[in-house]
Amino acid sequence: MTHEQEPDHPEDGPEIVSERSFEPSPRRVPPGLHLVATPIGTARDITLRTLDILAGADVLAAEDTRSLRRLMEIHGIRLEGRPLLAYHDHNGGQMRPRLMAALAEGKSVAFAPEAGTPLISDPGFQLARTAIDQGHSVVAAPGASAVLAALAVGGLPTDRFCFMGFAPSQGAARKRFLAEAAQIPATLAFYESPKRVHRLLTEIAETLGAERDCALCRELTKRFEEVVRGTVAEVAAAIEGRALKGEIVLLVGREAEGAGEAVDLDDALSRALEVASLREAVDMVTAETGLKRRAVYQRALALREGKDE
Repeated sequence: MTHEQEPDHPEDGPEIVSERSFEPSPRRVPPGLHLVATPIGTARDITLRTLDILAGADVLAAEDTRSLRRLMEIHGIRLEGRPLLAYHDHNGGQMRPRLMAALAEGKSVAFAPEAGTPLISDPGFQLARTAIDQGHSVVAAPGASAVLAALAVGGLPTDRFCFMGFAPSQGAARKRFLAEAAQIPATLAFYESPKRVHRLLTEIAETLGAERDCALCRELTKRFEEVVRGTVAEVAAAIEGRALKGEIVLLVGREAEGAGEAVDLDDALSRALEVASLREAVDMVTAETGLKRRAVYQRALALREGKDE
């Protein structure tokens, strides 16, 4: 189990850096809905393309207008009479017609979440879907994403991962959610609040297993960034009694090979070889047991050669 940059005074909110590395020059942004990613912490983690769009779009919409206004001020971008509209989960139904009307007039509309990439546990799906349904162009300007940053530093396999978002708050839905997660053969990425992450770790230990690899990634890209790695049980023990703060991504590794019920490989292969070719039998048993195909194939060859003798 490892720790990185154990903080003495964790802080909430984005970390703002005032230096500029870019002088925006407003230019015509093509008509359509532009989904722009914003920094998850350090203000300099913004792309030049996003700055161009924020400087030149006809209409700006934001999950939090104060956050976007502050970000634009840091990077020297002026509104200059352009509308800056709030768009979030609570007012989407009322605001979408206004934004669709702007798109219908051939205007460019930029939507920015409070932090990170739009639609990834942030509002914007219905906005994008409505724009698509009405035949408008929808373009993404990629950038910061908490889940991708966590996968980069977590130390768990990234060849296959599943973004789980936030777990349901309680009841049967939460139990079903975790039971389904236990069946997914991939690194799992959860978002969770610091007040509830202790509970989530306990439930993951009970449902998915306490010995799975785990990484708790907190305050990514900010001053008090912290990564706690170990098994689920070790990470839970490491944060026991701590009053955590900030944004958290919790990564949980896939079940270790052979962690399930013990498998009689010879018996499984013998039964499969009675009804299928060698290759088909290997494929069947590999899918059934979750073992590596090479190991199953070598054992199948040995069994067949033994019968031939």
